[in-house]
Amino acid sequence: MPDLSVHEYTPVPGLGRHQVLDPRSLAYRRRYDGQPIRPTAWEPRLPVLDQSNLLTQGIHTKALFSESDVDYLDALASCTGNAATTLLSTILTKDACAAAGLDTDNAAAAETWAIGLYADATTYDQWHQYTWPTQDCGSSGLGVAKALRGRGLIDQYGHATTAEELCTLLQTGPVLMGLPWYAAWDTPPATGLLDDIPDWDRSPVAGGHEVVITALEAVARIDGDLSYDHTVLRAQNSWSASWGDHGSFRLSLDLYERLRADIDLIQPRLDGSRA
Repeated sequence: MPDLSVHEYTPVPGLGRHQVLDPRSLAYRRRYDGQPIRPTAWEPRLPVLDQSNLLTQGIHTKALFSESDVDYLDALASCTGNAATTLLSTILTKDACAAAGLDTDNAAAAETWAIGLYADATTYDQWHQYTWPTQDCGSSGLGVAKALRGRGLIDQYGHATTAEELCTLLQTGPVLMGLPWYAAWDTPPATGLLDDIPDWDRSPVAGGHEVVITALEAVARIDGDLSYDHTVLRAQNSWSASWGDHGSFRLSLDLYERLRADIDLIQPRLDGSRA
């Protein structure tokens, strides 16, 4: 077992991400060395997923597994599984998604697939003794990236640890972002940024969360350097299309920079043969 850095959050409905950093990941950073950074956008092939209200979607998690003691977790899904499923639908073709069992036309079927991915991710998170099903133990961006690779759906995954590296990754595809979720962010503005919510940083951290950054909407520079205040990211959540801006929210690179120590960024990648 490598010398992992683990920041655990208490899993609660909608929030089940832990921050797990592996020092070996630093060898797989895509370093910024002056590459052009331009606005980019990546569109998932899935409808916006909803990891809540599973029963109204006809999803019973206890029916997905043979274990008999998961009744009390019958409506459980995971932000890590949902974020990774949404990202995968972006980098795979529709046919490749179908070959992997991911129905990009049916939100409930895709949500069910994401729950199975969460189960896989918990087996790769070997820093704790629990797995889902039976325990709502949460998972990590690193664990779900390993699960995608274990299924043969990606070839590798890279990392970013700075704002410039994040923007570099977004030039080639979407990026998984794990972050602490502040309670004030539960009702974001349909337009505008999380940064704009008054006193968000004084609200409690509700838990750990995983989302997928789908766009670098605006790039601003001052004297040739990135202006963190005015460079804008868009991320897709998994709390239904009625949440935020059709399921998404925005934040500035400045907010990322403020929380950078508690954020992890992972980009699952393909060699292009199935993209």
